[in-house]
Amino acid sequence: MQKSSVVVVADKTSLKRPFIFANAIHMALCFFMLRMTVIWHRDLIQTGKMVPSISVAMMYVIEVGCLLLSVLGVFGACKGKRWCLILYAAGMAAASQTIIIRTALSYQDVYEKRVVREESKLLAMMPLTAPNKANRTLLHNIQEELECCGLIEGYKDWGASIPASCNCHYPGKCVRLRGSATLGAPKNQYVYQEPCLPIYLSELKLAFSLVMAIQFGSGVFWIILLGMSIKLMGQIKRKQEFIALLQSNRYVPGAF
Repeated sequence: MQKSSVVVVADKTSLKRPFIFANAIHMALCFFMLRMTVIWHRDLIQTGKMVPSISVAMMYVIEVGCLLLSVLGVFGACKGKRWCLILYAAGMAAASQTIIIRTALSYQDVYEKRVVREESKLLAMMPLTAPNKANRTLLHNIQEELECCGLIEGYKDWGASIPASCNCHYPGKCVRLRGSATLGAPKNQYVYQEPCLPIYLSELKLAFSLVMAIQFGSGVFWIILLGMSIKLMGQIKRKQEFIALLQSNRYVPGAF
């Protein structure tokens, strides 16, 4: 009878498998983010671009820390080690509060500063009739990627030197140049009609909002994992107390 009771208590740790599964997903996401960070960092080094070392270090610390926390949580759940789950819960509580508060407080300020800085950087390239080599390369990449031409007034920003990256091959996005449209421009040339600055800023805002949403979502996911770990600790504790009571020969059926 006692052996059957112990089996029932072991089955009552219902959060064990869901907790392990959720942390397996978390580990996969952390590993993917860590891999992407390594690739991004390597590309920056190869291209000679400079980024603040503190920012890169913080990304590595957060991603490696989250990965190790999940390993600790899975180990604690599998082995029934409450001290592992306590450390896991403390780490998740600190991480979730930090990222949610940081995202909420810095969203508007960082959002506006980033957009204004990028807009000012592009406007500083005007006029486009005589950009330096670096600016020209950047503008060509933007035009090809976003399917646009120029910055403010479209193809007219380039004057007579409209680059090949402005050439349009998609109906509905093109405008046909005529001899009187732009002095010196090739006749009957099809170029993108829309200027790049509004499109670029719109894409930038969307990307920034997506990053903020991912950060906030990560914080919410960590809170869920935190709640699951606390619940699992309670289940493990009750199981251990019940087993100890059975072993003491003081168990009374229906009293626990």
